Amino acid sequence: MEYLSIDRIEGDIAVCETDDRKKREIPVSKIEGYPREGDVICYADGKYRVDADETTQRRQRALKLQRQLFGKR
Repeated sequence: MEYLSIDRIEGDIAVCETDDRKKREIPVSKIEGYPREGDVICYADGKYRVDADETTQRRQRALKLQRQLFGKR
């Protein structure tokens, strides 16, 4: 299973970044679910799908790191 994060959506293309920071462009129509900027998608069994659990976990880790670096806000 491969994870990608959606950096931005340009028209009908999701510009994604892999875990090793490589860019990949994926047609939004090929992603199951309702992809939005910042979402994590996974690629498994020949399909892309929005992974809500992984998105939530990564957002929580980022928020925790921000709080550690900049204090609670």
